[in-house]
Amino acid sequence: MRYVSIAWKHPDKIGGMYTSNPNMPKVRMNAVRLVRSGWGVRKTARYMGCSPGTITKWCSRAPLDSRIGIPTQSSRPHHSPKRIPQEIKDAIIAERLRHNRCGAVIQKVLENRSIKVSASTVNRVLDRGTFLKKKSKWKRLHRNTPRPLPEHPGDLVEIDTIHFLPYWYRNDTTRWYVTTAIDVHSRWVYVEVHERATAGTSLSFLRSLKQLAPFEIKCIQTDHGSEFGRYFSLNAGVRHRHIRVRKPNDNAHIEKFNRTIQDECIMKGIPNDIKELKLWIKNYLEYYNKERLHMGINFLTPSQKLAQFPALQKA
Repeated sequence: MRYVSIAWKHPDKIGGMYTSNPNMPKVRMNAVRLVRSGWGVRKTARYMGCSPGTITKWCSRAPLDSRIGIPTQSSRPHHSPKRIPQEIKDAIIAERLRHNRCGAVIQKVLENRSIKVSASTVNRVLDRGTFLKKKSKWKRLHRNTPRPLPEHPGDLVEIDTIHFLPYWYRNDTTRWYVTTAIDVHSRWVYVEVHERATAGTSLSFLRSLKQLAPFEIKCIQTDHGSEFGRYFSLNAGVRHRHIRVRKPNDNAHIEKFNRTIQDECIMKGIPNDIKELKLWIKNYLEYYNKERLHMGINFLTPSQKLAQFPALQKA
């Protein structure tokens, strides 16, 4: 039997790259067996198609037991002089665990603290720490038609409802309904908690939203839920726009915020009652509107974004 000829200049390299061929440890040991059986190094090198120096190195690394192959050495460097300090790694992970933000936001937060680190380094640290979610290669790409692009605060406000079932009431019918709203241009948000989801509670939420929003609302956008039906549209007092049927991505901003407030606020603990949950949400809105950086508005907070439009502010 003749072995496959391989032109090598390094015992663990093929064309300058470390091999990942699982059969190479066995091939190396076969060459060593030929030398141990009486073949010369040069004869074995010609037979295997590699240099005599490669055969010599294999023989020096080969174990006494010929049944064990010669493993491929790792290409990992022995030292990394440009490796980031452990303190920066700990700061990246701590910021990730604090609010579960993405790498670009974490890099900006650290930059505001005078810690210089690139976004790629932040993502690499998060990836090695298994903090990143991998996108499935089997996921289909669904293309959507263009949506309205608001140019000023209040041009488009998205509203939705989270149907929240407290998991410690599994044998009860208790449900809480978290109604959320977000201004697409400034990312300013407002949230209320109700015990029912009806057109009446939605109208009450909209009246509070109009009073507390620091801008005039011109158009609201919702899905086709029963709480946003015809009665709600007739009494809203502003233009009401529905998204396309079975197209939740048309309401992408509010859907993302619904996930964010659940991950960062609602599901962080177990509120004893609805009053405690309302207090949690009130404190979270203060953080979200005044402290939380947003990539979509150039790493500004909603309050900083609204400050760019003083003429639209309510008196």
